[in-house]
Amino acid sequence: MPIEHRPLREQIKDELLLRLSRGEFTADEPLNESQLSTELGVSRTPLREALIALEREGIIRSERGKGFRFAPLSSKEFRDLTTIVSEMESLALRLSGADFLKSIAPHLLDEARAFSDPQAPLNVIERYDDAWHDLMLSGCPNERLLDLIASLKLTMHRYERVVVGDQEVLERSAEEHEQIAERLLNGDVDGAVTALKRNWTSGMDRILERFAPTEARPPGLEAG
Repeated sequence: MPIEHRPLREQIKDELLLRLSRGEFTADEPLNESQLSTELGVSRTPLREALIALEREGIIRSERGKGFRFAPLSSKEFRDLTTIVSEMESLALRLSGADFLKSIAPHLLDEARAFSDPQAPLNVIERYDDAWHDLMLSGCPNERLLDLIASLKLTMHRYERVVVGDQEVLERSAEEHEQIAERLLNGDVDGAVTALKRNWTSGMDRILERFAPTEARPPGLEAG
């Protein structure tokens, strides 16, 4: 785990979320705190602080005498996560300078057109989408907001990888990023936010289609 100038508990939390997104933990599997502290090279105190923080976010559960374990997957939670990230990215976009957004819009548009395949493996889509959205939000001055977005996306990737699988080909709407970039190029931030929310809605729907058919499928996000 690389050393960073951030609280150790935050670094541990990010590492646990990364391992979770890779499928290294399963739902309801008890977490061995002693083993984890040894693997991470940290004491039990910051590890427990990280676990408690994840519990507050609903990612981990704890029971008296049974310790911590990751919460099971549910389509409702995935929809809730998507709603939150969609709104947070919209806020980050609005907080970014209009001139900066116009300056990076051509690059965003070029990148969107370069990756125009209507289908691709999930792991390819995930890497591309993360990089594209990171570039789009790189002018946001609120670093704490960006940290929260990144943390929640790690949790969402857990869902995507467990429900779909890294190598499985998934449909994607190749023009959605182009629409966002075109609106930014025209200085239409409100239009870009609407297109961004639409992008999150369609992506969420494609994942929710893979949930067990016995589970009620929640409605999509409202584009605003």
